[in-house]
Amino acid sequence: MVDKVKQDAATSGFERRDLTSRSVYTFLGALAVAVIAVAVLLGGLYRAMDAFERAHQPPQSPLVQQTQADTREVARDEITTFPQPRLERNERLEINQFRVQEEQTLNSYGWVDQKAGVVRIPIDRAMQLIAQRGLPTTPKVGSVPASETRVENGQTQRPDGSTLPPAKGKKK
Repeated sequence: MVDKVKQDAATSGFERRDLTSRSVYTFLGALAVAVIAVAVLLGGLYRAMDAFERAHQPPQSPLVQQTQADTREVARDEITTFPQPRLERNERLEINQFRVQEEQTLNSYGWVDQKAGVVRIPIDRAMQLIAQRGLPTTPKVGSVPASETRVENGQTQRPDGSTLPPAKGKKK
């Protein structure tokens, strides 16, 4: 029996119990029609919802000068008056401009607050100054910073533990 099945398969060329090409094409055609029907249905639904939203927009204040009929649209000249944060028009261009501006700020001198005398210096120069001068330190635990009263009374201690002599010439 096995020999007969092998012989039939070799002579016929293909198995006849599979799907016919007609049924495959019918399925693909029905699928295309269904996709087009869904696209048309969704397009109509979105148009109907948009028309509903346009009809039910709240009335604008009479004090606002209306430049467009649709309040959802922002004109190009109104973009600068629109409050922050604004939507990005060109993400790549805007982020590149932002990064260039940051690099320029980090690598240049400038005023942070001119009235208070606060300046900005480049990062490389700041690192050189830190390497030369060191970081600011806090006093040792238990040591008391010098004050006039302590100096006068001879109570101020040096970092090595010895006390400073009382100040001369001060009147109490």
